[in-house]
This record gives sequence, C-alpha cells and structure tokens, in this order.
Amino acid sequence: MKNNTLKIAIVGSSGYTGGELYRILLHHPGAVVTVVTSEKSAGKPITDIFPHLLGLTDLVCEPLDPASIAKKADLAFLALPHVTAQEAAFQLHKQGVKVVDLSADHRLADPALYETWYEHCHQHPELLKSAVYGLPELHRERIRKASLIANPGCYPTSAILGLAPVVAKKMIDVGTIVVDSKSGVSGAGRSPALAYHYPEANEGFMAYKVGTHRHTPEIEQELSLLADASVTLSFTPHLVPMTRGILSTIYAKLSVPADTGTLHNLFQEFYRNEPFVRLLPLGQFPNVRNVRGSNFCDIGVHADGRTGRAVIVTAIDNLVKGASGQAVQNMNLMMGYEETAGLKFAGLFP
Repeated sequence: MKNNTLKIAIVGSSGYTGGELYRILLHHPGAVVTVVTSEKSAGKPITDIFPHLLGLTDLVCEPLDPASIAKKADLAFLALPHVTAQEAAFQLHKQGVKVVDLSADHRLADPALYETWYEHCHQHPELLKSAVYGLPELHRERIRKASLIANPGCYPTSAILGLAPVVAKKMIDVGTIVVDSKSGVSGAGRSPALAYHYPEANEGFMAYKVGTHRHTPEIEQELSLLADASVTLSFTPHLVPMTRGILSTIYAKLSVPADTGTLHNLFQEFYRNEPFVRLLPLGQFPNVRNVRGSNFCDIGVHADGRTGRAVIVTAIDNLVKGASGQAVQNMNLMMGYEETAGLKFAGLFP
C-alpha cells in the first residue's frame, strides 16, 4: 500500500478529533481523505464546519453508510461516540476496511469490564479479541499486523507513557500509584454542555469524576499487562481553562532505592528509539504549550529522596498524541508507511 495512494474515510468528521485528523492528513505524503461523514451535517461541505480547510478540500459530509465507505476507502478512522462506533466498526471490518477506532469501544479486552464502566453491553464482543490497543510504544509489532486498532484515550496515553518504564522494570510499588491529570476543555468534545460554557470554565479549575472516570480501567489494563500482576490505582482528572493539552503528575513509592539520575537513565533507555517521546533533561519538567499541536509526549522525572517516591510529569496535546495524531501514527504502522509520516513537523505551534 505504501507505494499507492491510501484512501481514507473520516467517520464522524464534525468533532474536534475529526478536524484534527483532516489537518494532519493534509501533511501526509501517501494518504488522501476521500470521504467524510457526519449525521448532523450531512450535505454540508466540510469547510462549513472547519473553515481553516477552505481551498484545501471540496468534500461534502455524507451520512454513515458502511457499504458506500467500503467502495471509497481503504481505511476508516472512527471519530464517533462510544457505543455508536461498535456497529460501524463491525460493518466496516466485515467489508475488509481497516479501522482505527478513536472511541472507547474496543479498548477494554474484557466485555464485562466495558459493560461495568460504560453501562452498555458490547454489541460485538468477538471484535475485542482481534482489536489491538494502539499505543505504539508498547504494541508496535502487533499494530503492524492489525486490521482493527483501539486508539487509546487521551488521559491513558499520558499516564501509561509516564508509568511504563518504572512498571515494566519493577521500580515502583504498583499499589501506590496516584495519577493527577489536568486537561483542556477540548477534551470534553465539541457538543455544547454547561460545564464547558465559557463563563463556567473560564477562570475555573476543578476536579471531576473523582474515582469514577471511565479511563481508569484502560490505564489499569495496560499497566497490569506490563506488571504481570493486577494494578489498581487512583486517577483524578481536572478541567483547566485552556483549549488543549494534558499535564499529568504521577506519584508512586519506589520499590528499590533510586536517585533522579537512575530514574532518568531508565526512561532514557526505555524510550531511546521512540520518535514521539521526549525525555527532558534532568531537573526540567514539561509544559503543555511545548507540545501544542504536536504528536509528542514530553516527560520529566524526579526521585524524591525525602519521601521515597518517584514523581513523573508528562505533557501531551489531548487532540493529537491523545487522539488524532496517535491514530495517524497507528495508520502508518498498519499500512507500511514511515511511522512519523505526516506527523513529525506538522502543527508544531510556537
């Protein structure tokens, strides 16, 4: 496929992740968007929804029709709400279209766990067996062979990348993990809601879904695989009055003596060949403004000798490495493109 033009469908194109997908794919050397769907905006040019695309595309939004998509696209990105994505993934997968699902519908391998946290029975639990969790830093080789990718959530991406080295190398007590995350308002999606209305969110700063956020089992699932043991952690998200970005500060008790230099060397070795993970120099910590619009995850580490805890700070753009950028990274691996194609420099904002 890498020697031919890859035809792309963006299913659910009117949300923030759909818009980011289109923005990123405009920079891709081998892919072209051939169909966009939106139930609410069917019949409207995509440029009516995203005016920044004016002059770059003449596509018109269509209703979701898997049979029609299968004729026009080799791969579909599903930027749909959870539950809604299940049937679309099933129908497209059945017709031979490769799927990258940006919803939560295929992230949890256990359908009972999905039902508990999302309060819906999974309509196609058989697909969960073939879906690959799309975090390239952990599952790159499986992603290359997959036809259905469960694109990770934004909070889990920031948390798992921050914890993977110390969990895999058994440097921390996994029973002491606390993940404290702050997200920009775009993480809530584009549909209007009172809590994200400008007068409500501006100059505010609040925790929400304390102890009940649906991304919790996703983080625990992936860390449990790394630890080869069940991991239960505390995760608290916060809403920050900025448009985009996630800053996660992670705490855990060190299980072996280690200073900051030792911790830093561990992360450096673990992520040595990763194109989108940037370990900051000793004593420096991430700022979300430095990853805005990019597919990078910036990481800073500290070993607190006084408390015996590891303190790990990560920063990502929730719409890029936390969603659409990571989806394109997965697409590149699935379809045989250079992993960084369309991503390395696109959208780096000053």
